[in-house]
Amino acid sequence: MKIGILGTGIVGKTIAAKLIELGHEVTLGTRDVAGKLAETAPDFYGNPPFNVWHAQHQQIKLATFTEAAAHGELVFNATNGGATLEALKSAQETNLNGKVLIDIANPLDFSHGMPPTLLVCNTDSLGEQIQRAFPLARVVKTLNTISAPVMVNPRQLAGGEHTMFVCGNDAGAKTQVNEILQDWFGWKYVIDLGDISVARGMEMYLPLWLRLMGALGSPMINVKVVK
Repeated sequence: MKIGILGTGIVGKTIAAKLIELGHEVTLGTRDVAGKLAETAPDFYGNPPFNVWHAQHQQIKLATFTEAAAHGELVFNATNGGATLEALKSAQETNLNGKVLIDIANPLDFSHGMPPTLLVCNTDSLGEQIQRAFPLARVVKTLNTISAPVMVNPRQLAGGEHTMFVCGNDAGAKTQVNEILQDWFGWKYVIDLGDISVARGMEMYLPLWLRLMGALGSPMINVKVVK
């Protein structure tokens, strides 16, 4: 499948690498292709510059947001939450219309230091803002409640015995995303929480997740829902 991924951070790179491994054709979108390839400094988390990673994953094409969205039969939004709407506008609405748009972003505000707060919460969510701005895109929120390595390999944490959530307005899109989570990434337990308004709760979980990460000293954490 042709897949577009918007965002070149750790999430975008991790998903892109996994999808290439599975045999998909991936285009990774960024605002500034030349600038991204010219980076020489490690990222915020100490990972090597993008060009070092890209040299190890040459099958992945780096392109503009517009080109990545146009390329994808399916599109992942892995951008910084505070810049997501701008990035999606750059991708152009016509390139998103009718497509499943998997939204992984979180509206985190780092402007006041750590831990971050949320740019939107309680009565709205980033997922809802995306769906309103791009009404013909089939937005499904998922994977935003865990760290990047666990997204594509849940078995490395507790043997995969933990839970992933999805929400969105389009039942068919959620079914497709559920299959992707299970068949491509290996998720055993996926719960459909309802329409896109449920993204509020999924995004508001992040402050707790961040505190858990600090208390446990590791981002390799998730929850399992039992009843």
